Amino acid sequence: MNRQKKLQQLFKEKAKKASAKLAPKKPKYISKADRAKLEAEAAASTGSPATTD
Repeated sequence: MNRQKKLQQLFKEKAKKASAKLAPKKPKYISKADRAKLEAEAAASTGSPATTD
């Protein structure tokens, strides 16, 4: 690999990492069971029964 190509590769790598930092973060994944548990807790704390379809 010649010197010029190596430098270009390094610049691309740094630019890619920099743009990844600026990208919006995805919300943390919450499993279906955890969502159901949170929904049940929210329904219990508000006092209204949870509706199921």
